Amino acid sequence: MKAKHYLLLLLIVFGVMTATTAMVRYQSLGGPARSDAWDHMPTPAAHVNHSKFFTDAFADGPAVTVACLECHDEEAGDVMHTQHWQWTGEAVNIPGHEGTQKIGKKNLINNFCISVESNWPKCTSCHAGYGWEDGSFDFNDSTRIDCLVCHDQSGQYIKGYAGNAADGVDLLAAAKSVGRPNRTNCGICHFNGGGGDAVKHGDLDQTMYFPTKDIDVHMGNDDFACVDCHTSQDHEILGRSMSVSVDDTAGIGCTDCHDQAAHENDRLNAHTATLACQACHIPEFAVREATKVDWRWSEAGQDLPITDKHVYMKIKGRFKYEREVTPEYHWYNGTANRYLKGDTFDASKPLKLNEPRGDIHDPTAKIWPFKVHRGNQPYDVVNKTILVPKTVGKGGYWTEFDWDEAMRLAEPITGLKFSGKMGFADTEMYWPLSHMIAPKERALLCVDCHGEGGRMDWKELGYDGDPARRGGRKVQGLEAAQGGK
Repeated sequence: MKAKHYLLLLLIVFGVMTATTAMVRYQSLGGPARSDAWDHMPTPAAHVNHSKFFTDAFADGPAVTVACLECHDEEAGDVMHTQHWQWTGEAVNIPGHEGTQKIGKKNLINNFCISVESNWPKCTSCHAGYGWEDGSFDFNDSTRIDCLVCHDQSGQYIKGYAGNAADGVDLLAAAKSVGRPNRTNCGICHFNGGGGDAVKHGDLDQTMYFPTKDIDVHMGNDDFACVDCHTSQDHEILGRSMSVSVDDTAGIGCTDCHDQAAHENDRLNAHTATLACQACHIPEFAVREATKVDWRWSEAGQDLPITDKHVYMKIKGRFKYEREVTPEYHWYNGTANRYLKGDTFDASKPLKLNEPRGDIHDPTAKIWPFKVHRGNQPYDVVNKTILVPKTVGKGGYWTEFDWDEAMRLAEPITGLKFSGKMGFADTEMYWPLSHMIAPKERALLCVDCHGEGGRMDWKELGYDGDPARRGGRKVQGLEAAQGGK
């Protein structure tokens, strides 16, 4: 046992020396030096070089995991409790619904590819596991954990069908390379959510792998990795996505590092009671790469002479992409409403799948910038529910282009009854923006929001006119009992 601890100590020392040497070399080659911003960052654990631990080729991904678990047996249990593994969170109260429910990517509906259910192999190519092909996947099998998707540093590891390692991947090279996750590890899934680069988030795309300062000041100027802000405890990574969460627990915020009164100007500091930092410091999103803002499933299935996949795909329908987009602004208190599978709705108006909660009277709410993705998707005109089609695999819509068959094949899997009568309902999804923080010189100025042509719709936000002229919440008598600007 003593010999084992001594060897571990030597490895840690060697890892620290290697990491330090690599950082000095990187900076000498022109990489960004650590700025004062790093003073607020936790010191990561020292890296242990794994290149000498493995010598023989691996048959498949699970074989790599078995080797990892020889030393990291406790970590497997940690991973299997996380949302990255379960694709659901803890049971929560969902506004408008009784009791508590576990929700997440595993069972929620969106207005992109609609749902994981009945479409597993395609969607689960980004699951942190191997072989999730259908509803029988064993979430208690630790050998199915994909350690490499987060820790590979070889630069050639790619996931494929049902989350398995793609053909041709050198698993031995990947295992030898493992280290602390970098932006590439996180981005391979999060920058490509929804089936391609820049589709979902608006403030996350492949330009964030190696961004310049004007794309994102934290990553481009200070060389932050995702895990520098999204820290973890027992592999549970901090941060919430409003697309799959309704509560405000385990989140991160600007004031984790920055003071609430971060400006030298008191007038600017006074705005922080009402405005999220992001409202001024993300003047636009999709800074370099256009993001999808509209998806019309109703136009799928046609043989159109359109080759631009950013405009039309027969299997998915018609799209609209935009670049350098001005955000939409809404009150947000960190929680959201959520449409759940089987909920009925009024199809005469757009269905808000995950509307942010909060308003001008809510002292916990602030004005946030959002990407709002609009589109239409299949719904049952009799049962008044959003439908989940089977798109992937035998009989799926992407093969047969038959909506009726796609709905009937999915019915026993999703539990959604299909009346046989289908239409297309307009839907909206909200994506709060927190990345692509601009340099302070490009933060919004007074005239960007106030005065003629300002970007804020003050009436829609609940004000009796522009607060620069009419006064804020308190002056206009709109504050709640606890106060507010």
